[in-house]
Amino acid sequence: MKEGHQIRAFVIGLLVLTVTCGFATAARFSTVVIDPGHGGRDKGAYWGGVRESRLNMKVAQDLEGLLKKRGIRTVMTRRSDVFVSLGSRAAVANRYRSAVFVSIHFNASTSRSIKGAETFYWGTTGKMIAGAIQRRLPSRVKTTNRGIKRRGFTVLVQTRCPAVLVECGFISNSRERLRCSTRWYQQTAARAIYDGLMACR
Repeated sequence: MKEGHQIRAFVIGLLVLTVTCGFATAARFSTVVIDPGHGGRDKGAYWGGVRESRLNMKVAQDLEGLLKKRGIRTVMTRRSDVFVSLGSRAAVANRYRSAVFVSIHFNASTSRSIKGAETFYWGTTGKMIAGAIQRRLPSRVKTTNRGIKRRGFTVLVQTRCPAVLVECGFISNSRERLRCSTRWYQQTAARAIYDGLMACR
């Protein structure tokens, strides 16, 4: 291959990776630590008879199933309706090398008109993963794209591996709450998170 063609192929490869993940580096991981937010005495948001902690677990279980089918090792910070402290959740992730941490939540606001999905991150690789997830999640579940945001949440800053926190929708919005409660919404959210992770691997 001529030198000019080699350079062109290299540039095209970089552009493809940039479009896919948002950056020209991949998040190399062999383990995904899945964190279903809240649990036990901490129910999270509660609106219209819907508990956030239960929705978080549904999406987490769906995500785990997809990852296992791909042959990727998964670790859950909780598998039942129990309380796990924020520090303990981060500590679980810190036991593993070549891992990424995904905390799953549903949102709420005193303004019941607000809806949408958003993803939070801390480090550079976390930003890459958050961007890849966010480019898929809102459009697939058909809600407002609230973007990615850098926040110093405990589970993000105390986790040594790349970490993101995904807010899948607002259960304080009555219409979105009904949609979030469906298996279609939960499975679609899990697939969007999975595809975002795979795009950056």
